[in-house]
Amino acid sequence: MGGRGRRALAYDGRLALAATLGCFGFAGYNLFTFAGMQYTAPEHAAIITALQAPLTALAHWAWRGARPARFTLGCVALAFAGVVLVVTKGDPAAALAAGSLWGDALVLLGSASWVVYVLGVVKFAGWSPLRYTALTCLPASFAIALVAIAATGLGVVGVPRAATLAAVGWQIAFLTFLSALVGVLCWNAGIRALGPLNAVLLGNLIPVVTFAIRIAQGHRFDGTEIAGAALVIGALAANNLYVRRALRAQHPPAKPDIS
Repeated sequence: MGGRGRRALAYDGRLALAATLGCFGFAGYNLFTFAGMQYTAPEHAAIITALQAPLTALAHWAWRGARPARFTLGCVALAFAGVVLVVTKGDPAAALAAGSLWGDALVLLGSASWVVYVLGVVKFAGWSPLRYTALTCLPASFAIALVAIAATGLGVVGVPRAATLAAVGWQIAFLTFLSALVGVLCWNAGIRALGPLNAVLLGNLIPVVTFAIRIAQGHRFDGTEIAGAALVIGALAANNLYVRRALRAQHPPAKPDIS
């Protein structure tokens, strides 16, 4: 962990903050998302996850008072409108009656939790991605265990049988090692290496890949869903380009010295 040996496992007086952020990023994101997935469709979860960029802009506004530009706010509004089109298929009453909006709301809470975790990276600038991931994941694991024990005791969930675990063994292994471990490590490392703008832009591929997989599985989307997804991705990409242009205007590249 950054070549510091055992010292890399020390919280340096920031245990409370690391635990809080870990509970948002791992416990909050995973519990809310997986609970929501019981009531909604994978493509809904993917398109809602794409809202993390607009949610981050709004969080910066609320947290630091940094009001986004009008263009950005317009893109945020369009992105949310596109999500509404996807999750309701243009008929909010029918979606509400079907109960899927409850699952969508839980997934949105999960995405907001992940935004809090990502924003917390700046509080640990001296930590490597591996150290930040490990020391925020550890307390979150205890929190998830406590929630699971409480839910089991209250009868909300049951203890899975050995045959059930064996039937979904490879799926659990995938989520544990590739999604939770490798995925988070790569994400934290990618943010540091590529910068937030590039990370967010690549994050827009999540709904694209999800829709492609669903189509390959035989699912057919109607025009409203396709239009909503295109609106979300287009709004996020447009804002990304706008922010890049604004940053270049503020910090133009140095002219080469030809003297």
